[in-house]
Order: sequence, then structure tokens, then C-alpha cells
Amino acid sequence: MTIRLYDTSARQIRDFVPLTAGCVSIYLCGATVQAAPHIGHIRSGLNFDIMRRWFAHRGYDVTFVRNVTDIDDKIITKSAEQGRPWWAIGYENERAFNAGYDALGCLPVSYEPRATGHITEMIEMMRGLIERGHAYAADGNVYFDVRSFPGYLELSNQDLDDLRQPSGDNESGKRDKRDFAMWKASRPGEPSWETPWGRGRPGWHLECSAMAHKYLGTAFDIHGGGIDLIFPHHENEIAQAKAFGDDFAKYWVHNAWVTMSGEKMSKSLDNSVLVSDMVKNWRPIVLRYYLGTPHYRSMIEYSEEALREAESAFARIEGFVQRVTEKAGETVEPAAEVPPAFAEAMDDDMGVPQALAIVHTTVRQGNSALAADDKEAAVARLAEVRAMLGVLGLDPLDDHWAGSESDRGDDLHGVVDTLVRLVLDQRQSARDRKDWASADAIRDQLNQSGLVIEDSPTGPRWTLGPRQ
Repeated sequence: MTIRLYDTSARQIRDFVPLTAGCVSIYLCGATVQAAPHIGHIRSGLNFDIMRRWFAHRGYDVTFVRNVTDIDDKIITKSAEQGRPWWAIGYENERAFNAGYDALGCLPVSYEPRATGHITEMIEMMRGLIERGHAYAADGNVYFDVRSFPGYLELSNQDLDDLRQPSGDNESGKRDKRDFAMWKASRPGEPSWETPWGRGRPGWHLECSAMAHKYLGTAFDIHGGGIDLIFPHHENEIAQAKAFGDDFAKYWVHNAWVTMSGEKMSKSLDNSVLVSDMVKNWRPIVLRYYLGTPHYRSMIEYSEEALREAESAFARIEGFVQRVTEKAGETVEPAAEVPPAFAEAMDDDMGVPQALAIVHTTVRQGNSALAADDKEAAVARLAEVRAMLGVLGLDPLDDHWAGSESDRGDDLHGVVDTLVRLVLDQRQSARDRKDWASADAIRDQLNQSGLVIEDSPTGPRWTLGPRQ
């Protein structure tokens, strides 16, 4: 058993060898909470949730840290525009992110630290970097001297002489335009904290170096995030942490974007689809299937058609689970182990598409067993399917989804069920009096409304079918 991961820093797939046997430590760059999350934001959380689940399935003790950036230029700008406290905007959107993670079935992380809760750790890191000659204070700002760190830009594979370092407003006193701000001097009306170099606030990159050091120590296994963070964020994290004396991350893993019309989904481009809107129109478990089943390094081009295809594909899995459960007459527990081919796919750089193909193959085998009235084989296939779906966070019988998820993201399932039952009773009455035309007409009308009616040994049941 060897899990292999694509390491951005090595530009190749590498065998995963943990720093501590039987344990894996993961730091994921989380939300910058200036706005509510769109599905591109949540994709990163989903990808690393699946990774975390697979490591746990393989027997690892997982420590998973995902930070919250609750202070930055955009949050401050919104505060001024809306006349609301910066912390109120941050907290509101932090709750929206957590609601999105929860709606799509992400497990709770081990720790979720906020940037503003770790000012002391940032000051200590800046002091150490200044003492070592890697940073300097100027006009109340603190900058990292990029030329002092020989390994700078190795992750993004850039040439320092060609570098254009993104800079914010009020970054005065730089010795070199390529140096980056770890701490920004405060301007009138802005939030600020006292430091030995004057009042100010964190630069974006410093927080992650300081928080990873606090929660995971001087070295940890995996650092994750979106590909857009490779530069400048992750490159600057490495410089700060290693110049401070930490070994920092052993593996760098990056997920690709959700795009729309070929462009990265972004609030600034006005092409984002909010999670809160999506779960009103699509079942959250279908959204998880749509966002979580492509390979994490592959772009996802958003479209309604792709979502409908995901809905249809998951409906085939869900229908099989439901039919075998009814035939068994009791809940079929997940198998202790997943099929070897599924494990092989997941071990190979979290190959979820290949693993999902094994799920669908097993579903087809189970349906063939049902058609042959082979209950034992059908139950065995369901146990395997549940084990695989559990790793992907897609088991419809899991407590998170069973009984707690509504069919379109709201709380109307019970009302709809009552109304459908009344119509099904009318259909059954027509069948009892052998009025087949009326019975079929009722079924067809229900199908046209998006409901699929199936006659089972325990009576008729309804499910939401694929959208027309």
C-alpha cells in the first residue's frame, strides 16, 4: 500500500512517505471571507475532504488544518463601502463558508484558525526574520527581503529578475520592488494591532506561515490550495517559514479551478455561482458528486448540462442502493474494505474518476444480480458500493444525507411526500378497479413533473428524476 501524490514542487507524482509513521498532517489555505462562497471556493474544500477521507480509510491518523483569512484589503474596502464593521462582514461570510462545507458533506476540520487570532505568532515570526536578516521594517511596514532567501521562486519556477511582485496600496519604504509585505502600516480608520514597528495589520502571506507553525510544528506533510495560490501566496509562505528555520511542507498539492466560459470563476469577473443559490435548486449530494468526482487537478467547466448529467449518474447509484435495501429488508452495512481496483485508483494521486468507474461497474453487477433474483450477490455488491461511496462522501444512507437532506435544498420534503402519497393512492385505486388508462395517466403526469414512480414489493415509491 503506497499512496502517491502529484507534488507541485517536484513537478511529478511522488510516493507519499509521512513524517511520522501512521500520521498525516495537512494544511489547506481556506477562505478569505470578504464575500459568500461560490462553487469554485467550495471545490477546494471538497477535494481535500476526499483526500482526508482516503488517508483515514487507509488507517492514517489525520490532522487537518484549514485557515480563515478574516482581514485583508477587500474586507476593509467592503467595510468602508457598506458602513459595517470589518469583523461583521468577515464573520457573516465565514459562517456562509462553513454552511457550504457542511451542506456538501465535508467533515469538520481538526482546527480552523483565524488570522486575527494569531497576531502574537506573526509578530514573533517577523521578529525572528528581522534578526536573521531576512526582513526589515520601513515606514511602519515590515517587508521580506526576497534576495536574502536563495530558494525563492522554486515552487512557481520563475526567474527573480523577471518577477513582478503584486503590491498593495501604501507599501512605502521597500528596498526592492520585489520584496513583499508581511505587515502593513495602518491608515486612518483601518483596523490595526500594536507591534514593535508601529500599529498595523497582517499581510496576506504571513498568517499561514505563522499558523502552520503553531498547529503543525516546524514540519508537516501536505500543504494544499488552489493553483492560483502557487504565486505569490505559497511562494511567499515558503520563504517566510524556511527563512525562519522551519522545514515547512514536504508535499505541495494544488487543485484546479471551476471555470465559466473558460475563465476562472470569480466574484470580480461577475461569473460566480453562489453555493447558497445552488443548493436551492440542486440537491447538495448531487453538487458534491458534480464538484468532487472530476480529478482534483482537472478544470471543471460549469454548465447546467454537466450538472444534469451528474444528477442522472448519481440517480443510477442511488436507485440501486434503494432497491437492494428494500429487497434485503434491512440496512446493509458498508464492507470493511473497498474493492482492490478502487483502492488502486485512489492510491494513484486520488484518481477519483477511475475509482468512480469501479463504483458504476459494481452498481451494474448489483443490478444484474437483482434481475437474476440473486439477493446474496446484490447485497454483497451494495456493501462494496457503500464502502466506496463512504470514501467519496456520497453514501446516501450516511446519517449526513439520510433523513436530513431535503430534495431541493429546502425543508419541503415532508410536505411533498404527503401530496405525492395522496396522488399515488388515487393511482392505486385506479389499479384496483383495473382502470389501467387512468393509473398510467397519473404516473405519466408525475413523471412530467420531475418525479419517477417505481412499483416495489413494499408499494410504490417516488424519487426526483433527472431534469428535463
